[in-house]
Amino acid sequence: MSQDPSPPPSSEPDAAAQDLAWMARVKAGDSEALRALIEAHQHRIIGTVAKMLGDAADAEDIAQQVFIRVWKSAARYEPTAKFTTWLFKITRNLVFNELRRRKRHPAQSLDAVNTDDRPMQAPDHTVKAPDTALLDDEMQRAIQQAIDELPETQRMAVILRRYDDIPYEEIGEILDLSVPAVKSVLFRARTELREKLKRYLDA
Repeated sequence: MSQDPSPPPSSEPDAAAQDLAWMARVKAGDSEALRALIEAHQHRIIGTVAKMLGDAADAEDIAQQVFIRVWKSAARYEPTAKFTTWLFKITRNLVFNELRRRKRHPAQSLDAVNTDDRPMQAPDHTVKAPDTALLDDEMQRAIQQAIDELPETQRMAVILRRYDDIPYEEIGEILDLSVPAVKSVLFRARTELREKLKRYLDA
């Protein structure tokens, strides 16, 4: 058994270079390099999928499918964009497929929709008064519900921008949109979110 791969460097350019080096090894059939990519990116992918689906129930399964797709598609991968941009495009395709499946078979996802004991970002109740913690819980659920009700492209754009801090140009590559179109999608999404969360914002 080979040693665990070292974690990626902290600086973004070095991390991007490390991703490309790992992908070159994955293309050659190196499963250890795939494991290194999974360890480096799975937390981010799981978080994005969970926010897109509105719950964490299927996030790990979808994320696993993302990396299976990375392995199967490695031979066709060309580093014309950042590896993470390609990774999020795969994520987008699988998540959109799952959202469309849920629309066709809504009864299969009712349990996930109606379960309230798994907030996406649980507040730290240990440092807050109970009333504040309850309010934070309610706010987090309201934010997630408002995001859930956005059209899927708007939802993905908001999540990529707000939670992953991805630049407009990369969001455009991930969603196959121009930069002006990305800005327009985000403007419409934020306008709708402000309206849905008006009572919290006013408070």
